[in-house]
Amino acid sequence: MSFLSRDDNKVYYIPTIAIRPNKTQPRKNFDERELKSLSQSIVQNGILQPLSVRRINSTEFELVAGERRLRAAIMAGITRVPCVVLKCSDKESAVFALIENIQRKDLGMFEQARGIARLIRKYGLTQEQAAISLGKKQSTIANKLRLLRLTFEEQEWIVSASLSERHARALLRIDDEALRREALSRIISDNLNVTQSEALVTEILLRKTVPQLPEVTKKPEKKIVVKDVRIFVNTINKAVDTMRLSGINATSCKNETDEYIEYTVKIPKSANKPKMVV
Repeated sequence: MSFLSRDDNKVYYIPTIAIRPNKTQPRKNFDERELKSLSQSIVQNGILQPLSVRRINSTEFELVAGERRLRAAIMAGITRVPCVVLKCSDKESAVFALIENIQRKDLGMFEQARGIARLIRKYGLTQEQAAISLGKKQSTIANKLRLLRLTFEEQEWIVSASLSERHARALLRIDDEALRREALSRIISDNLNVTQSEALVTEILLRKTVPQLPEVTKKPEKKIVVKDVRIFVNTINKAVDTMRLSGINATSCKNETDEYIEYTVKIPKSANKPKMVV
């Protein structure tokens, strides 16, 4: 595809009032602060890169590329802007506008996807033809278009939370809209990174596909019964002996009947106070 300008790339100063916006402009959101910053720069330094337009009729032009510069210039009160007039068709204008915006880092992933989808739909292109026109791989175009499977509300959540394209692709693994929203809500609320988000999606998919196993009836735990009570008596005696060796004057008294064994252990409270040993 080649774009030919009038009079060997001559730059024309065209009134801003005579320039119409590009109907196929993929960018829908313009940061007001960035526009103000660009406007101030234009006031100080002028427009360093001419806008690209194409002629509609004898008095009007359509913007092909440079809408941010045009908006900032109007904001700065500039009434004429430098332009290169291109000779191009509607299709070429749409492709050029999309290329110019895709090459900008701040064009949102969903704006890119919608721009590509609009181009394919309007001009009856295949994904392969669109990829050639935009200088991209067909797989890249396919991945961009897959993002539009997310609902518009989900897209807004993703943009508002500043999630990445990899976050969005991870969510696309979930076909069920309710489960997908559950995952998206968790990703945003827990501030999950891409790896954590992919793990969450896998967990949700497994929960959906793997049947829940019936609960296994636990066998009652076996209790160990010690019939010889002498073991417990010896334990008490050892405890009393240990206290005595530690300097605690503990005493014990054993009283045995036919029915039970009574054991009394006395520990003096003063045992907690340290004694000076000379």
